[in-house]
This record gives sequence, structure tokens and C-alpha cells, in this order.
Amino acid sequence: MRKILFLPAFLLAMAAVSGQEPVVLPVPKTDGGMPLMDALRIRESERSFAVDELSLQELSNLLWAANGVNRTNGKHTAPSSMNYQEIDVYVLLKAGIYRYDARGNTLHPIVGGDFRAVAGKQDFVSTAPVNLVYVADFSRVPKGETEAQLNASYANSGFIAQNVYLFCASEKLACVVRAYFDPKVLGETLKLSSTQRVILTQTVGKKK
Repeated sequence: MRKILFLPAFLLAMAAVSGQEPVVLPVPKTDGGMPLMDALRIRESERSFAVDELSLQELSNLLWAANGVNRTNGKHTAPSSMNYQEIDVYVLLKAGIYRYDARGNTLHPIVGGDFRAVAGKQDFVSTAPVNLVYVADFSRVPKGETEAQLNASYANSGFIAQNVYLFCASEKLACVVRAYFDPKVLGETLKLSSTQRVILTQTVGKKK
């Protein structure tokens, strides 16, 4: 597996169109940051983003904070009901669409090209550098997509989204969680299976 560590995020297109090779992210920096109470105090939704790309290091730190592996037992920074770990984080960048593999700290390319606009109906979605899409895969759940499990998946996605909010507060980044998107079009663009459902989306970028 080829490692691509220090390129700007927009050059991830090379991985998406040249052999569909996974992109191994830099090791996330998990120390330091703002005190929790300070991050909670300044946490907010913002809908104005600079167009600047995040570096691969920033992207790695962001995704680890969102739902990375934080213990030797393989569990994550966000809780998961019954530990089904049914939520996948998809990452829409200018370069293409990727699925985050928390265990390998890797981005798996889905399709090359700029599909950010599909992630939501607000104008800023198409130009903000990062759109995260939280997808529930009910094939990992013994009883599948029941009403109770769907409710749990909304809660599990909310935990991830709040992790992102606190990370962005600490790192002086802007973000907003969103439910205003076309689930059919977005699901088709992400190439989701019949057992997968888009739950929430979240836009992240540098402050404008």
C-alpha cells in the first residue's frame, strides 16, 4: 500500500483516479488542544467558510476526533449503541469522495471528482473544503433497520458531530451540522448499498 502523507488534501485526486489506492493519513496528533470547558464555551455553528484546503494532518486530526480509534480494544472517540459501530464517515473533498477507515487511519476512495455540492442544498456546501457524511450501515446490526436502531443511529451520528464541533472550537475551525440534503441523490453519489442510509452531514473548513 502506497503511503501519501504530506500532500495537500486537493492532491488526493491522484489516489481516487490512479488505481483507487487507499490514502494512509498521517498519525493524528491527539495531545494538546483547548481545555474542554473553553471549547464548550465557544462552540458554535458557522456557515461561512474560506476555500482553503485542509492539510492531510489537519484532516487526520479532524477524523480521529470525529470517530477515530482511541483505545487498544478498538473502540472509538464517539460512543456507539451496543457497539455495533454502524456509522461510517464519508469525506467529500474537492478531489473526490472517500470513506474513513478509523482502524487503519485511511481514506478509501469511492469516486474522483468534485461532488461537494451534492452534500447539501445550502450555497456554502459546494465551496467549503470538507463535507462529512454520516452513513449508517444496518448490515452490521443483527435486526437491521428497525425504528429503534434508526433512532440509535441518529444519536450515534450526533455524538460524532459533537466531537467535530469541539475539535473545530479547539482548532479555530468553522463547522455546521446539517440535515438539509437530498438523501436519494447523495446516497447514489456515495454508491451506498440497500442496507446503508445517510443520517447527517457536517461541513468543516477554515474561518472566512
